[in-house]
Amino acid sequence: MKLFTCKQIAGIDQLTMKLEPVLSIDLMERASFQIADWVIKNINHDWQIYLFAGPGNNGGDALAVARMLAWSNLKCTVYRIDFGRELKGDPVINWQRLEEQNQVILRKIDSEDSIPEIPVDAIVIDGLFGSGLNKPLDGLAKEIVKQINRSGATIISIDIPSGLFGEDNSKNDLSAIIKADHTLTFQFPKLSFLFPENCEFVGDWTVLPIGLHPNAIEQTETPYHFLTKKFISGKIKPREKFSHKGTFGHALLIAGSYGKMGASVLASQACLRSGVGLLTSHVPQSGYEIIQNSVPEAMTSIDPSETVFSEVPDISRYSAIGIGPGLDKKQETQQALKALLQAKPSKLVIDADALNILSENQDWYDLLPENAILTPHPKEFERLAGASFNSFERLQKQLQFSAKYKVIVVCKGAHSCITLPDGKVFFNSTGNPGMATGGSGDVLTGIILGLLAQNYSAEDATLIGVYLHGMAGDLAATEIGEYSLIAGDLISHLGKAFLQLE
Repeated sequence: MKLFTCKQIAGIDQLTMKLEPVLSIDLMERASFQIADWVIKNINHDWQIYLFAGPGNNGGDALAVARMLAWSNLKCTVYRIDFGRELKGDPVINWQRLEEQNQVILRKIDSEDSIPEIPVDAIVIDGLFGSGLNKPLDGLAKEIVKQINRSGATIISIDIPSGLFGEDNSKNDLSAIIKADHTLTFQFPKLSFLFPENCEFVGDWTVLPIGLHPNAIEQTETPYHFLTKKFISGKIKPREKFSHKGTFGHALLIAGSYGKMGASVLASQACLRSGVGLLTSHVPQSGYEIIQNSVPEAMTSIDPSETVFSEVPDISRYSAIGIGPGLDKKQETQQALKALLQAKPSKLVIDADALNILSENQDWYDLLPENAILTPHPKEFERLAGASFNSFERLQKQLQFSAKYKVIVVCKGAHSCITLPDGKVFFNSTGNPGMATGGSGDVLTGIILGLLAQNYSAEDATLIGVYLHGMAGDLAATEIGEYSLIAGDLISHLGKAFLQLE
């Protein structure tokens, strides 16, 4: 799914009106019906509904929603913010329709004294300000937001929580943003919904289709994308009848150190479950029996060191290489990693301690092979590229890093963010909080390595791997819950994840 900036979405709205064609008031009616339908199906009909409408189109949506809810005999009161200026455009029509319907209590807010007290057992529908907002709320608008947030009522925001910007909120006033329980957004999620610091404002978000014209969407270029099952399914290669283990590549995993062999075991098992033909796990001497007993399907390459990775084996016979899980940062390991980078392997996944070693030796960045895949969590990325004020700023640094060094970067977390050297950005749609557990990242490394060895491109191996990893987590959480989920559960559910994609 394409993702767009708020300015682009406004342009798609205009193109839809031109191409369909449809009047703006009718497009507003279509969008408002989707909101009203969701509310009718999901709320307690005995509760009073307070709708807050601003002066723009978001307010126009709220007015239309109130009329539609009244048709279903829901108890609604509309509070329209009045800045002393007359309404313009479509909101005027919807205000007049409400007056003619005469089933909704209509109030205006023109001062702090006229802001209503909202009971806890109420539903607030927030239609104060939409995605066109370009400055922080202040004055009366800010006070209304603060009163709504203090109420304890269930808050549903139309399209975007009032006060939140659609992309960068680094200069916003965070005390002047609605804290929604649910956000019902039109056609596409906003970029800011995908950043963790905005979760307290957005709550649970749902995308509602409003019939924006497919040609308008197709014509609008964007670097941003949201991974979907249909998109990923189309990338899975079918297996030919006469395939053999050599067909699906030979992966080399360099992982583990004394006391951290679990990371090597998890990454090895995940690599095998991802469909690789052959896997060799390179481990220190102390890890030999562990890997042989835990992963009998893998071959083993033994490092000269008893405790850590210290020497690069012959890499000429491997289809792809993964390095990092449980590696440690000893001096001999650092020099061995540098030697591996200097050997310029054509397909490489770098994770965990290998990333931490890189961040301590930033002059090695130029040694990174083109299209190498780096999988840091946010703190590891901060070590690589420097601190960021918020996720939007971090995304800009991630894009710059990918472009400068011609590498793919996966910043792991909820809606893991993937940046490509050509400037494309992908956000993941799968996964859950249960995956925030030790070893989860090692599993992702193994999955991507296995796909990379099977001759998937670096881009496709990354996109498929991230999506599969999250899907396996979702399947596991469905069976055992998020609290008890451990990294091994991701591996045991990878087969089911593949079946879902097939």
